[in-house]
Amino acid sequence: MFKTIHPRALGIAALLAATSTWGGMFLVSKNVLHHVDPFWFTLIRYSLSALVFVALLAPRGAAPWRKLRAHAGPLALRGIAGFGVFSVLLLTGLAHSLPSHGAVIMATTPMTAQLLRWVLDGVRPTRATLSTSALALAGVVVVAGVLFPHGAEAGASTAYGDAIALLGTLGWVWYTRGATQFADRLDVVEYTALTVLTAWPVLLLGALLATAFGLAAVPSAQGMALSWHVLLFVGLVPSAMAVLAFNHGVRTLGAVTGTAFLNFIPVSALLMSVALGKLPSGNELLGMAMVVGALLIHTASSRTGAAAPVRGTALAKRSGSGECGATS
Repeated sequence: MFKTIHPRALGIAALLAATSTWGGMFLVSKNVLHHVDPFWFTLIRYSLSALVFVALLAPRGAAPWRKLRAHAGPLALRGIAGFGVFSVLLLTGLAHSLPSHGAVIMATTPMTAQLLRWVLDGVRPTRATLSTSALALAGVVVVAGVLFPHGAEAGASTAYGDAIALLGTLGWVWYTRGATQFADRLDVVEYTALTVLTAWPVLLLGALLATAFGLAAVPSAQGMALSWHVLLFVGLVPSAMAVLAFNHGVRTLGAVTGTAFLNFIPVSALLMSVALGKLPSGNELLGMAMVVGALLIHTASSRTGAAAPVRGTALAKRSGSGECGATS
């Protein structure tokens, strides 16, 4: 029994650790954006995580590097979307919004993935998915203060920043879609590590070009002195260890269960925010409840849809065996 329970408990612990870390990331990153802009923040965080992944790949010998050469282009594109576009837009949105809002928006990615699958693959979502997606989007609008602007910080709507962050989640969704395409060739560590490493030169080029065109600024020595501890944390924990922990939990418990744990991101961000003395407004609580409720309904309907074919197959087998027994 221990052998049966232990892997599941480890998977649950890994998912809770990952989602709690991501919830806290929004809180600690907000103040750093006053000193380090999103382009350089992204470059620094994934430079640190790249060092972690190089250390993880080193004991594996030359095999991962042969895979990198064979699939460098597709891996780079996925990494740019997941670690470049996603991070820059999410941090840009956070600079114009609140940490709790960013956590809520990140939690909507499971339903965004279903809608993107509809657009790219022609797989139409169920009515339940469409309904929960609409409810989640409405919750994001309520959280942003569009309907109740006096609930947002300083009495202003955060819709601009929240819209940018929501757009950025499309990059993460496209990145995670690539994981299934490489599942037969790369394991979790290899896919995560190689996408970071192939995307890193583009992240560097993007930061340099953004600086040259006045869209970003090289962090000052004072800014780095004030922010290095947060940058170190974000680079090593949410950007490396939490990603691996989440992928381990998904491999252990399945994609549906793993997705359900994304519900905890806004909850953990809210609890940490309250612990730091920042009480949420009424519209934030309402919008967060709408998003989390939509995610729970979406997860439950996904479980039901996945279980129905299994029950149908089992029933058919029992019926078939019954008919055989009757004829014999």
